[in-house]
Amino acid sequence: MSDHMTTPQTAPAAERPLIGSPTARYVFAVTRISLGWVFLWAFFDKLLGLGFSTPTEAAWINGGSPTGGFLTHAVSGPFAGTFHTIAGTFWADPLFMAGMAGIGAALILGVGERIAAASGALMMILMWAAVLPLENNPFMDDHIVYALVLVGLALVRSADTLGLGRRWGATAVVRRFPALR
Repeated sequence: MSDHMTTPQTAPAAERPLIGSPTARYVFAVTRISLGWVFLWAFFDKLLGLGFSTPTEAAWINGGSPTGGFLTHAVSGPFAGTFHTIAGTFWADPLFMAGMAGIGAALILGVGERIAAASGALMMILMWAAVLPLENNPFMDDHIVYALVLVGLALVRSADTLGLGRRWGATAVVRRFPALR
């Protein structure tokens, strides 16, 4: 091996993978991409009314509200009043849709993983809070699990595998503001 080449063991610490097993890195990367698809799919379904959770006539492009249905009819518990007042407001729909699209795209591409993970976790916690008390468990549901997985993916830098994470991390703006990683 020539002197100018680095191996994972001799690379600077900031460039070394946090997870030693290549198989584990790929599992985390595929998990990140899968969660990105969950967010992007929800965005497109609400935007276009693909007939899964959003019928065509309720699509955002047809004048429907991406937040109106859920926040008006599905919320319960101690925060129901707050969520009802947010439903369909001029700011909630575009913010929710931008969040779904941005988080999904960032996770799939592997850029801005920390911000995507924090934003996605916050969105999941809010969705969890909207349906309290839970029907099947005193406190745990898939929203909490998704939030934890998102945070874990950012902590292990899953965007460095099957994503643009390393290139993104090497840009001047990200080196200057590491939170953007």
